[in-house]
This record gives sequence, structure tokens and C-alpha cells, in this order.
Amino acid sequence: MTEAMSDERLERPQMAWLAGAVPEELRPRSHKILLEDFDLPVDIGFHDFEIGTPQRLRVNVEVWLRADAFPTTDAVADAWDYDQLHNAVIAMVGKRRFNLQETVAHEIYAMVAARDGVIGLRVSTRKPDVYPDCAAVGVEISSF
Repeated sequence: MTEAMSDERLERPQMAWLAGAVPEELRPRSHKILLEDFDLPVDIGFHDFEIGTPQRLRVNVEVWLRADAFPTTDAVADAWDYDQLHNAVIAMVGKRRFNLQETVAHEIYAMVAARDGVIGLRVSTRKPDVYPDCAAVGVEISSF
């Protein structure tokens, strides 16, 4: 194997836009990953009939990353681990009960915001089963 063939760039090719195939004006300006419409049972609510009775909570997490924190290769090691994010949300909401959706949203927000490379964040929670005449009731917090 020649030195050129062992070059990591050959083993892990960069995306086309990095190689000059895409004009400068079309280069990505933002990089985002999502956890969208994630439904999970959560012990949430402050009314007597809600306490101890898990309700369906729909969670959305949008994470904008610095360009250097977003993969530019097809190497799994360079990517954010969706399983880790998914499982961290499950573990966080499963370990206790909550009175308010705001608390759930803030805790998810703080957990994700602490990760390296995050430059923008939006977290929303919704309870889709509260009113028969509404799709959901919920909250959203974001960095913008």
C-alpha cells in the first residue's frame, strides 16, 4: 500500500461540497440534527388525576452544530450518536415525575446544551391527549 493510499482522506472521503464540487454560495450555512415527534410515557401533571398516571409526551429536539462538529465524512465515529440522545431523554424523563412541561423542556435543553459543538437549540414538549379539540398543548424553548 502506498503512502497516498493509506491517507485517511481516501479511507474516509469528504462530502462533495468540501471537495469543491459545490459553489461557495451554496455551501451549507447551518448544520442541524433532530429528534422529532418522539412520544414517550411521562409521569407529568399537577392535577390529582394526572399524578401517578403516565401521559404521552411528544418531544422534539433540534440541535444546530458548529460546522466542525458536524460530520464531513461517512465515518460513524464522526457523527452524533442519535441512540445516545434518544436514550438520554428516556432516562431523564423516566427517573422522576414532573409537574410541568416547562421543567421537562428545561432539563432536556440543559442536557443537550452542555454537549460540545452545540451553537443553537430548540426543545419542545407537547401533550397530545389533553383536549379532544386540540392537536396538543405544549411549550417550546430555544436559543434564538
